[in-house]
Amino acid sequence: MATKTVRTGEAERLSFWEKLYIPEIAKGLGLTLKQMFQPKFTREYPEEKYIPAASYRGRPVLVQEDYGERCVACGLCSRVCPAIAIEVQAAETEKEKERYPVKFEINMLRCIFCGYCEEVCPEEAIVMSRDYELVFEHPEDAIFGKDRLLVPVSQLQDRLEFLRQYKG
Repeated sequence: MATKTVRTGEAERLSFWEKLYIPEIAKGLGLTLKQMFQPKFTREYPEEKYIPAASYRGRPVLVQEDYGERCVACGLCSRVCPAIAIEVQAAETEKEKERYPVKFEINMLRCIFCGYCEEVCPEEAIVMSRDYELVFEHPEDAIFGKDRLLVPVSQLQDRLEFLRQYKG
């Protein structure tokens, strides 16, 4: 960028030093040198696991209560998903809630871990877990059904408490 625009619409000329960007380059080099002499930190991954904070957005999972899943198959998560990674098919039931998901699938190859599904869910039925280890040998393995998505509510208490504080 060789010129600055002024409110009057006329172009203002840059000074000689501004054209060379020398002060900015010096600031960048100073920051780099400062970081070079900081103590190094290395985590030995397979032996030493990283435990993320409650605000971490890992793979999405469905909350499973003692009576069953929380999901009422409203389909808001699939509508809000920008990557079109979630597919929900609903069915009727005779229990206290009228609907439940017959089919709930998330394509993890498409999922961008944005957390929109979690934000829009009225039942807190889908949350982002702390799970960050996702490896697939075949593309078919990346499509998670209800059998791989359901997680007991006891394992998700930290995330649910964080969401209640964040939303409330």
